[in-house]
Amino acid sequence: MATSEIKGKVLNDVVFMGLRSAIGVIFILHGMMKFNPGFANALPNMGLPPEMQIPIALAEVVPGILLIIGVLSRFSGALLSIVMLGAIFHIKGAQSMTGDGGVELDVILLAASLVIMIAGPGRISLSQAIKKLPRCIH
Repeated sequence: MATSEIKGKVLNDVVFMGLRSAIGVIFILHGMMKFNPGFANALPNMGLPPEMQIPIALAEVVPGILLIIGVLSRFSGALLSIVMLGAIFHIKGAQSMTGDGGVELDVILLAASLVIMIAGPGRISLSQAIKKLPRCIH
């Protein structure tokens, strides 16, 4: 194998690790803010019951952690994609791409979550090191 091919494959894995880590950190930070009681008070204004505070927060924090360590990355990407679709269409109503109620960040996070779901975690991940999980759910 040529040196450039080896470097390209290593670079791909580093890029996937960086993407997983960046998306994981963003979702952990956003999810941790949702544990604040003020978020539960705002949920009825969004058309959701206050009891959804903990499930919504956990649906962002747990997959974010799993993405960073590289376990169940495809499942985490799928769950975060569902969360982002809910944010785009239910919470923000997909009113505009930019400005107040804009969904540009949500679309970027959705796209990145879909990339992780389809492409997997890459070789720099805990699931790749353990090799006990079936590859389809890495």
